[in-house]
Amino acid sequence: MLTIGPLKIAMPAIQAALSGFSDRPMRVVARRFGAEFATAEVVLDELVIREGKHRARLFKIGDDDRPLGGQLMGSRPEQFAEAANDLVEAGYDLIDINFGCPVKKVLGRCRGGFLLSEPENALGIVRAVIRAVGGRRPVTLKMRRGFDDSAESERNFFSILDGAFALGAAAVTVHGRTVKQRYIGPSNWDFLARVKRHAGSGTILGSGDLFTAEAVLQMMAETGVDGVTVARGAIGNPFIFRECRALLQGLEITPPSVAEQREAVELHLAETLKLYDDARAGATVRKFGIGYADLHPMRDEVRQAFINASKLEEVRSVLTVWYDDQREWPTVTRRKMLRDLIAAGAL
Repeated sequence: MLTIGPLKIAMPAIQAALSGFSDRPMRVVARRFGAEFATAEVVLDELVIREGKHRARLFKIGDDDRPLGGQLMGSRPEQFAEAANDLVEAGYDLIDINFGCPVKKVLGRCRGGFLLSEPENALGIVRAVIRAVGGRRPVTLKMRRGFDDSAESERNFFSILDGAFALGAAAVTVHGRTVKQRYIGPSNWDFLARVKRHAGSGTILGSGDLFTAEAVLQMMAETGVDGVTVARGAIGNPFIFRECRALLQGLEITPPSVAEQREAVELHLAETLKLYDDARAGATVRKFGIGYADLHPMRDEVRQAFINASKLEEVRSVLTVWYDDQREWPTVTRRKMLRDLIAAGAL
């Protein structure tokens, strides 16, 4: 059981906030295949408080998409606080503060991972958000293990971590790479173990290099973290959550059948069409389809088919041709699937 403030989450692997990915369709599909808790896409505080289509879409939360976390990014404490209050009023179940985004344009505007280099500013934001939320929802942080590998960066990290818990943060997610690393090189799980030992009873979630259910359980066993957030590993693979649940229960897992994969992609498409017009829906599902292809017995061919699909009808054609459950597909063991993905550089 993962405890984050008043939230009790039976499955300790939750879907992370993913810019450009973890919209409602992705979350609905993830929940269909085992995710209990999900976080919406990271959003700028100013877009939350500004009237418009983005705010309206952000505030449409269905009963089938709960419990739900909202992740905020910005640089001004008062604006962060206002946006956090708006998300609470809209019905979000948790407010997460992003101090980990490594994208250059974000860093250049003193947001995301940049704030790991400014502990006073970062804690000013945490303080403002917790005051604004006023105990109505748990407030959490997303951090990387520092801005870079310097000793000063590590001191700043622990200053923010300790200060956030002292202010009342319910949990902190730690990604095992620095901001400077972005996604290059392995995630440092030894650092996650140090953080958990340091935090003691404070709830720590681990992040980084979680592309399989086996990796999720390995991280928890090796580092002692209370739970994990699955980010890129859930793109095109909602089945990772059901597989985590199975392993936690001591059960064996097998790759999803082509019929199950088709069910997931079709649900993803149907939910996407509820949000966007045909052109945008086709482009969005094509993007996810490239990820879904990694699970298919004919991975390379299906991946190329999605890459070549530029319109909605072409995406549907990929489903018709490559996800025909009446066709006899090669049998793929889980071990072979993982070996092939590693060889292809997909893991």
